[in-house]
Amino acid sequence: MAYSDLLINTYTIKKLVQAGADAYGNPNVSWNDVADVACRVSTPTGKEIKIGAEVVIADYKLFLEDDDIDEQDRVEMVVDGVTVTYEVLLVTRRQNGAGTHHRECYLRTVR
Repeated sequence: MAYSDLLINTYTIKKLVQAGADAYGNPNVSWNDVADVACRVSTPTGKEIKIGAEVVIADYKLFLEDDDIDEQDRVEMVVDGVTVTYEVLLVTRRQNGAGTHHRECYLRTVR
């Protein structure tokens, strides 16, 4: 069984786009869909991730191929008919003997 056969879910990568400023000088922010990608989601066992001085507990762990995703992105998935958005807390690149094989991401639900 190949690694790609284990990726049974699908999600959408969303990248942050800042375009101009509003009347108060604040940046106009939107999230653009970049790609729909195959993945696999699991629940980590209380994984703590340090972001600056803050410690955050990840809600989910995402496995995917070597796709373009980083810590500033969001992930959107349809779970039981409901669209749920997650922020990417940490991206870890995993390697085999030939180079980068896949990525593991820790996610937190956007509330």
